[in-house]
Amino acid sequence: MNKLLTVGSLVMLAAFAAACNRAEDPAEVQHDVSAAQTDRAKEVAEQRREGAEDINKQQQDVNAARSDVREASAESSYEVAMARAEGDLKVAKESCEALSGTAQKNCKDQAEATYKVAKAQAESLKPHT
Repeated sequence: MNKLLTVGSLVMLAAFAAACNRAEDPAEVQHDVSAAQTDRAKEVAEQRREGAEDINKQQQDVNAARSDVREASAESSYEVAMARAEGDLKVAKESCEALSGTAQKNCKDQAEATYKVAKAQAESLKPHT
């Protein structure tokens, strides 16, 4: 009985396969081709839109990263300038110790004035957030 069922199944499959290879009506083919072209155009347009959105998102991320880099660079420049100004002040004050009286006071005052100018210049480097 199983052999009969298997042979019957094969006959039905062969008949179905033969029916699948039959030419369709030209009007139906044209309709199907037109529908497939429309679907293709919609899919291509959707993929382009999604691609443009992805690119836009990535560009926003790049712009944010560039901004972060600029800010970090400005902060670093500020910190370096302040370290230099403070270091220069300490060195100048220590050098003033070799002097005495009014000369020492004038030397320290000059060191403080130079420090204030350097500090103002460093402040101009500070990032504006």
